[in-house]
Amino acid sequence: MVRYFRNDAPPARRDPRRQLEASLTRLVTEHPPAKLRPTGGLFHGPVSVAYTFLVLQQLYPDLEIEGHHLGTWSAAYLDYAQKNFQSYPGPRAGECGVMDDVMCLLAIGAASSKEASMARDLCEYSAEVLDSESENEWLYGRGGYLYLLRLVKASFADNKEVLQLITDTQEDVIDAILESPRPWKWHGKAYVGAVHGAFGIITQVVLTDPQKYAAKLEMELAVLLTYQYDSGNFPSSIPPERDRLVQICHGAPGVIVSLLSIREYFPSLKEKIDRAIAKGRECILERGLLTKEPCLCHGISGNALALADADFEHFLTYTTGHEIKSMEKDGLLEPSNTPESLFGGEAGRAWTWAVADKGLAKRVLGYNDL
Repeated sequence: MVRYFRNDAPPARRDPRRQLEASLTRLVTEHPPAKLRPTGGLFHGPVSVAYTFLVLQQLYPDLEIEGHHLGTWSAAYLDYAQKNFQSYPGPRAGECGVMDDVMCLLAIGAASSKEASMARDLCEYSAEVLDSESENEWLYGRGGYLYLLRLVKASFADNKEVLQLITDTQEDVIDAILESPRPWKWHGKAYVGAVHGAFGIITQVVLTDPQKYAAKLEMELAVLLTYQYDSGNFPSSIPPERDRLVQICHGAPGVIVSLLSIREYFPSLKEKIDRAIAKGRECILERGLLTKEPCLCHGISGNALALADADFEHFLTYTTGHEIKSMEKDGLLEPSNTPESLFGGEAGRAWTWAVADKGLAKRVLGYNDL
């Protein structure tokens, strides 16, 4: 199957608020809680949908979908996940990033209820995260744990004891990351990109404490920028293989989205970063309209977030319900196996429509929005 189709249509845009509401309506009607596989953390499954609704509820406190406010929908998906709590294995060495349901539920619960005991429980899992068998990337490793700690920390600004515990835990995790042999590897392979690779690890460390750690990572970031292909894309891993994947998880889109959120902390690399972004965007405009179902991880929705405003809006026109059905009818669409999810389906599409509607910074929810 072809990976992408040509970007040769005239620039266009859709009403983002209308598309947001349509997306959320499809989400709750086609993928109600009880129909979902109960696992997947922030990546897919009920916790990922609940988190999407929780964040959107803060942006749209009065919006109702199918007669219920977004906070009510968030609670419904969370309740379904919590009913399956006993079936979750829990974090363990090598399985302790944003895919872990137990840590994600603790983080969301602590952040929304400001319950100190839940924050402490999350920090206690640092033992598994710091185990020598744990790796450093975002999806299953220490980088993802740093995101969860940032999520919780924002809710405890007025609790010095818990705030210090979270800060100490963050520093322990970052020390473990920085003390790990280079290149960082996942399953024995030196990945480059956002989900499993060095750009993602650097992004999680820098967003956690830019003042303390950005300077320590400047040389590594400078080297990573040299890996960019002449096409503008980035390799999935080192040594470079074929220039194939143009998506958030592997390739230029994930690199660009990461750089956009950390570039201000690397003033001496500003020109190199800006060149990498400009060159990468050319690649996305040429090869970024993917035939995989539009989503954040490996689809048009995520690629759109790496683009400037007009191109961002144009890419989103291919993520409407009508366009997806049209692609499916034409045999162009590779369906998602997690069609409800934040990173593989409808919840992620809703997030990008909210970014367009509210003019938010173009960030990936669950990765670099905090």
